[in-house]
Amino acid sequence: MSRDREPPLSLLLYRLFKWSVVSPVLHLYFRGHIYGAHNVPKRGRLLVVSNHASDFDPPLLSCCVGRPVAYMAKEELFRVPVLKQAIQVYGAYPVKRGAADRSAMKAAMASISSGWATGVFLDGTRTSDGRIHEPKLGAAWIAAKTQSPLLPVSLWGTHQIFQKGTAMPHPVPITVRIGELILPPPSSDRSSLAAITQQCADQINALHDLGR
Repeated sequence: MSRDREPPLSLLLYRLFKWSVVSPVLHLYFRGHIYGAHNVPKRGRLLVVSNHASDFDPPLLSCCVGRPVAYMAKEELFRVPVLKQAIQVYGAYPVKRGAADRSAMKAAMASISSGWATGVFLDGTRTSDGRIHEPKLGAAWIAAKTQSPLLPVSLWGTHQIFQKGTAMPHPVPITVRIGELILPPPSSDRSSLAAITQQCADQINALHDLGR
């Protein structure tokens, strides 16, 4: 049975972690700005698509959209006692290292059906400048199969958090811009997926180009 909201325990822990750790780090250490938070639906299926430049991106993005956002995690992490339970509470879902993309996408679909807002990095990997360069069709395919709206988000400045020769995160200014919802593709044919993917990429890059 599909759910339209994350489990109550996960919501409670998310709020505790957000207000005690992530939000203070974002606003005090990174002098964070957030724009467009009103675009986020608080209930229902949601696929969050964004650029990706830092390991800080998932918690910062989840903090800014105001609801937990589940991301894939390496299967090996689910074999570690205590850590397994902790990341499951926060919505992480396992993906085998080297597994086919379709396996990961099916795991994301299961996450959405379980009530989680689910995150996908549109390029599939980190980029050095934080912009979208080679968007993959996976997010659009998941949206088509689950009929979930896509929420484009731009994370500006996170590519500078870790700088060459330093182990500590650099206190760079971070700006998160949340775009307008994009309806899921009407079908999973390649042309429909490509059109929605490009729409997401264009909106994220346009938001990113606004800078600070």
